[in-house]
Formats: sequence, structure tokens, C-alpha cells
Amino acid sequence: MTRLTEHLFIISFDCLSSLDFSMLEDLPNFQELLIDGVHCKEVETIYPSVTYPCHTSIVTGKYPNRHGIINNTLFQPGRPSPDWYWHRRHVKGTTLYDEAKKAGMTTAALLWPVTAKANIDYLMPEIFANRPWHHQIPVSLMNGSFFYQLEMNHRFGHIRKGLSQPELDDFVLESTVHTIKSKKPNLMLVHFTDLDTQRHFHGFSSTDAQAAIRRHDLRLGRIIQAIKESGLYEQSTIVALGDHSALDESKAVKLNVLLKEQGLIEVNEKGKVIDWQAYCKSCDGSAYIYVKDQFRQTEERVRELLQNLTAGDNGIEKVMEREKAEEKGADPQASFMIEADKGYYFTEHLDGAFIDEITQEDIENRRYTVASHGYSPEKDNYTTLIIAKGKGIRKNVQIDQMHLVDEGPTFARLLGLDLGDTDGKIVNDFLMI
Repeated sequence: MTRLTEHLFIISFDCLSSLDFSMLEDLPNFQELLIDGVHCKEVETIYPSVTYPCHTSIVTGKYPNRHGIINNTLFQPGRPSPDWYWHRRHVKGTTLYDEAKKAGMTTAALLWPVTAKANIDYLMPEIFANRPWHHQIPVSLMNGSFFYQLEMNHRFGHIRKGLSQPELDDFVLESTVHTIKSKKPNLMLVHFTDLDTQRHFHGFSSTDAQAAIRRHDLRLGRIIQAIKESGLYEQSTIVALGDHSALDESKAVKLNVLLKEQGLIEVNEKGKVIDWQAYCKSCDGSAYIYVKDQFRQTEERVRELLQNLTAGDNGIEKVMEREKAEEKGADPQASFMIEADKGYYFTEHLDGAFIDEITQEDIENRRYTVASHGYSPEKDNYTTLIIAKGKGIRKNVQIDQMHLVDEGPTFARLLGLDLGDTDGKIVNDFLMI
């Protein structure tokens, strides 16, 4: 298969929405990509539309039920901080970076989700210390490229303040610029989360979110300049994309509180889960309801409970049976999937009221958020976007609609690669073939 570009730089701006497009048009570096590039303002995301499944769909061209990353976090009932799907081993099948590596290309990934311990030449995985005895730097070093990360930390570690934004993205930016100049990768995947963080804790249209978009424009400009200074620009393709949008919320629904009251979740005197028959696993704007061993009588009991809740003002817009959720690409192991009403989202808390009004104190203590994702792609004004420019890309083309799972096959075609049996398709209108 003919290779259309020598260097592909994919930059993910987490939570970049179609609604941001009018702002991007007026920012100089996004504007540079839009001029003589290809863009789609209406990219339909996946279900559930949370970061880790989304980013895995981007590099596999598959829905979550096929690539295996069905949520951000693992199903660990009662754990205050569940582990995430950090590791490549969780992904079923091949990925864009696997195929690039097989073809002899140099690969790099900085904080791209679900890449820990992947076979990537220059790897700084997105993973954090999730046990009291863990420390962030050793955890990162042991799950990525050891000496590469040591160098990046030595050069730029002073910029970072733990996981705090915007400092984390500024650290990733400097590492990205240095990697472009010193390593010249054929495929580079970069994930920035500044905007996602600001929207979670300040709201979708907040001044903090708008400031993050402006910072992202400056970051994009630095990356474009680094590609030019490295002499790679004429042989490169630059892609800026989002993974999902977000919706504001003012109420948190804690279904596990009801399941506990119904005797379906058992806790000890310290409030720790010691057994469960049914459990609500949050995806923020949606949630999985798991029934142990998919026991029929328990499923019927939970079904009746959920139907009664949808009849009132309880924050649940829709209940889907297992088969319907699987059709949408979600986890077939869940007995039900529920979708939140506008202004609501789901958490896994086991204490307090069934529905909490979100207060400023909740936000300051990081107990709840005021905007989130995970909602159905069918929600209004919930699409994301993609912009591409460079070698192998057509000029001045606007694509009306596409799907997130179309991106992986299209990127693979740019590099002369094949992802095999995907759910998405190559968007030929992107490509100069």
C-alpha cells in the first residue's frame, strides 16, 4: 500500500467540542491548519464517550466492545479510586502504533491513554500512582521508555506540579517539542488534558475553559514550529482532534445508594463493600449496571427499580438492555446501561442522599464536577471535531460528518498501513489518493 506521508503527528485536545470551532477559527495556529487543510466539525463520538475508550477507538478504528476498553476505570466495586485501563495489554487486537512499529517506523506517544508498556520507541504513558506506597516518577518510568522519560524529567520536570493543569500540559508540550527535534518520529501521538480539566471543574463555557483553548492554540503553534525547525514540515501531516464534548451538570445521581438500601450491595461497619449482587459503574453521563453472574431474578428486580426511577424526576433519561447497549458498542457484560438526563451525571458513591445538588464546596474538594462526558453520542450539540493538514491531505475540504472510529483507518492509510477488520472506514475525502 502506498504511503502518503513520512511523519504523522496526531495531537489530541481532550474534550475539544464542535461548539469550540468558531473560537478556533479566530486563533492563529488552529487557523493555520484550517487554511489549505481538511476539517470535519461534526465527528460523532463513541458510547460511552469517555477518554480511554475514545482514544483507543481512535487508534484501532473499533468500538469499545471490540477493542476491550469499555470505560476509563476497571470494575472494582467499592474502591474509592479504581485503577484505570492504563496498559496496552487491555487492548484487544492491533493498533496504529503497533502497525507502524511493525513497518519499521519510529514511534512516540506522550500521555496517550492505554499505552503503558506498549512497544513504542519513545513512550511517556498516562498512568498515575494509585497506591499509598507508589510514587509518580517510578510508576511512569517502569511503564514507559525508562531513559527517555528520565531525560524529559531532567530537562522539563521543573515545569510540572504533579497532575495539576496547565503545568502538566506545559511539561508534555516541552517534551513533545524536544522529541520532534531530537527523535523525528514517523508517528507521534500526544494527549493534552488542560481543557478537559477546566471544563470538569469550572463548566463547559467557563472563562477557564476558554483560556485553556487559547493555551492549546499556543501549544499547537509550538509543535508546528518544531516540525518546521526540524526540516520535517514538507514531509509531515499534522492532525488536531478532540475525543468527545461535555455537558454541564448540577446534580449527581448515586444509584449505589439505592442498591445498598435494597440489600444488593453489602458494606461493613467502615462502609467498605464486602459483597454485591448489583452495582452501578459510572461512566459519568452514562453508567453500566452489573448484576453478579447475570442472575435472572436479580436482573428483573433491578429492571423494575430502574423503570420506576425513569418514571419520575430522578436523573435517568433512558434504560437500555444489554443487547441494545452492545449494539451501540458498549460492554456486553453489563446487564443494563443507563443514560443521564440533562443536568445530571452518575457517580459510584455509596453514602448520603440518592441525588446530591452539587455545591461549590463539592467542587473545591473534588467530590463532584460541574461538567462531564460519557453521554450518548445522540445528545444534541455533543459532537467533536478533527482538523488535518500536510502531506497526503487534500486542500480546502470540509467533510460534513464522520465517526471517531473512521479516524484510525484513515490515519493508517496515510502511513500505508492496514488496521484490519475495523468498525470505521477510510475517509477518502481526507486523502490525496
